[in-house]
Amino acid sequence: MAPIRPARSEHDVLIIGGGVAGLTLALHVAGTRRVTLVRPASDDQGASRWAQGGIAAVLSPQDDFDAHVADTLVAGDGLCDERAVRFTVEQGPAAIEWLLSLGVPFTRDESPSASYPYHLTREGGHGARRIIHAEDATGRAVLDTLKSHVEAHPAIAIRDDLVAIGLMGDAQQRCRGARCVDERGQLQELLAGDTVLATGGASGLYRHTTSPHPASGEGMMMAAELGAELMNLEFQQFHPTCLYDPGGPPFLISEAVRGEGGRLYSTDGHRFMLERDERAELAPRDIVARAIDAEMQRTGSPHVWLDVTHLGDAAIRSHFPTIHAHCLHRGLDITRAPIPVVPAAHYSCGGVATDLDGSSSVPHLYAIGEVACTGLHGANRMASNSLLECLVYARSCAGKLALRAPAATSSPTAGTVGTKRVEAHRVEQWRTAMRDIMSRHVAIVRRDAGLEAASRELSELSREIQAAVESAAPDTALASLWHAVRLARLTVMAARQRRESRGLHFNPDCPPHDQTGLAPRPSRLHLADLPD
Repeated sequence: MAPIRPARSEHDVLIIGGGVAGLTLALHVAGTRRVTLVRPASDDQGASRWAQGGIAAVLSPQDDFDAHVADTLVAGDGLCDERAVRFTVEQGPAAIEWLLSLGVPFTRDESPSASYPYHLTREGGHGARRIIHAEDATGRAVLDTLKSHVEAHPAIAIRDDLVAIGLMGDAQQRCRGARCVDERGQLQELLAGDTVLATGGASGLYRHTTSPHPASGEGMMMAAELGAELMNLEFQQFHPTCLYDPGGPPFLISEAVRGEGGRLYSTDGHRFMLERDERAELAPRDIVARAIDAEMQRTGSPHVWLDVTHLGDAAIRSHFPTIHAHCLHRGLDITRAPIPVVPAAHYSCGGVATDLDGSSSVPHLYAIGEVACTGLHGANRMASNSLLECLVYARSCAGKLALRAPAATSSPTAGTVGTKRVEAHRVEQWRTAMRDIMSRHVAIVRRDAGLEAASRELSELSREIQAAVESAAPDTALASLWHAVRLARLTVMAARQRRESRGLHFNPDCPPHDQTGLAPRPSRLHLADLPD
């Protein structure tokens, strides 16, 4: 049988991923270069849309850059790159002004004493009100606005019929585009002068997440396959408050609910955050998530309570209309009863190591948004710095790409294409097994024995999946799983190598980092570091 020859096309700038980061980049690059945006329909349900709280930026006259920088450094628990933090914070106001110019409907502040035209809320870790928002559905408002502008731009071609399953490199180890699968299951090769990953994080490695369609680190592993360095994979953030409803889809209860006065109680009525941290419910997410986890262990309950009833009906409906309506639809009136909540995988602080312009260690390959690790978040992301990062680094990456002449697309190295089909239910069984391993052993609290077990179990699972991958026909679900299981193994490796408890990596078998005497260091891994 003759080998299958994929269809091949040439492109200038190829962007993979259509959340806030990808859309922002597309709009900025399209002024100087032609853009192809691979944006499957599932991107509309990715992490960007579910970002309820808002965007952190220094906008109030009572706030300043140094304060935002200091709060971010504290939340990052000693592992932030201060240069990246200051760069991000100082670029924030301009990014917000750009969104306003596009028509994003941020919530206005109508009070006579308002010092800024738009309402600013406060969230965990922030010492000031600096979160601009569109009611409690900021991600949706920003995404929809950006999407409408992208769809109308003549220099942006949207490919919503493709899903990227891997990148292509040439003999000089440069990125030369991506291999994609179309709606008919046919392989297509998109050669590109420059390729940008905006594919999201890796919360999908876990059983419970805050997004209905979480990414599983596919972009991180695509980059790693070309030799890109991955950094800080062990720092997976669990949002403290996801709606507890085992029979329904995931739904995030925004950090802003606590920012506006929401109180956490155990199921036996104890307001536990008062004794855990002087900031109580406004402590950084890693502290709140561990406290909730400990209370669930103490009481044997699958959730705790988040109560806002004391704020009053009018305030709740005004500040949290989306959350109120969603909970009401699921049989819970939050104006009258507390919300059952549980921590869930939410954000990856690690990813593809990049510079301030999104450059990876692979020539012509860039990464922006959650797939990247810029050093901004350190060991723990502070609330609402994520959409800020998407905007700032998309804009800086666009500036770098605008200075580059369109590159000639040299031929990538040839790959092999299998023909065997793997049954969908088998792929789903493997994915469930991977998520169970990660949720049992590599979640909010890790221990040495659990990490060792996870390493062993994931290695065995990986070998089973690899045997199927080597002869399989192009398949998006199987490709995603193959990326995910290898990233899970690298995440466990990073966690085992960090012999301290810091930020989101909490291991009772390791001392707190301030007791080790060791200098803070990021973790750095390559795909080649994985044992066979």
